[in-house]
Parts: sequence; structure tokens; C-alpha cells
Amino acid sequence: MKPILGTIQIFPFNFAPTGWALCNGMLLSIAQNQPLFSLIGPTYGGNGTTDFALPTLAPLGPEGPSYYIAIHGDYPTR
Repeated sequence: MKPILGTIQIFPFNFAPTGWALCNGMLLSIAQNQPLFSLIGPTYGGNGTTDFALPTLAPLGPEGPSYYIAIHGDYPTR
């Protein structure tokens, strides 16, 4: 089962599962991530022309779980 694109979830490990990225403010290319950009736009940073940023959410402790965002998955419906 694929996640809904843009979903933010906590995982109890220190690596991003396939299709997910750590919510650490990383810049992504709009050209390579158009569906996700259409959902969050430049809300969290980036220039909004060639790149955009993922949200920055602090981990839940030094060795604790971290927040991840689904960068691949099903597009949400209304």
C-alpha cells in the first residue's frame, strides 16, 4: 500500500524508508518532484522556481524517532 503523497509520519528508525524523506528542510528539484511541489509549494523554503524545501521537524530526542514526509505515493483526492 502506497502512502498518500505529502503525508508526514513518525518512524522509529534513523533512515528514510523507500518513498519517504526526512523532514530536515532539504531542497528538492521541482522538475523531479512536481506532484509534491503542487501540494506544498515553496511554503517551507526554496526559490519556488527550480526548487522547494521540505518541512523542518525536529526528531523526538537524540536517538528517538524522526518525522518523514512521503515524497512518492498516491496523490490525495478531495
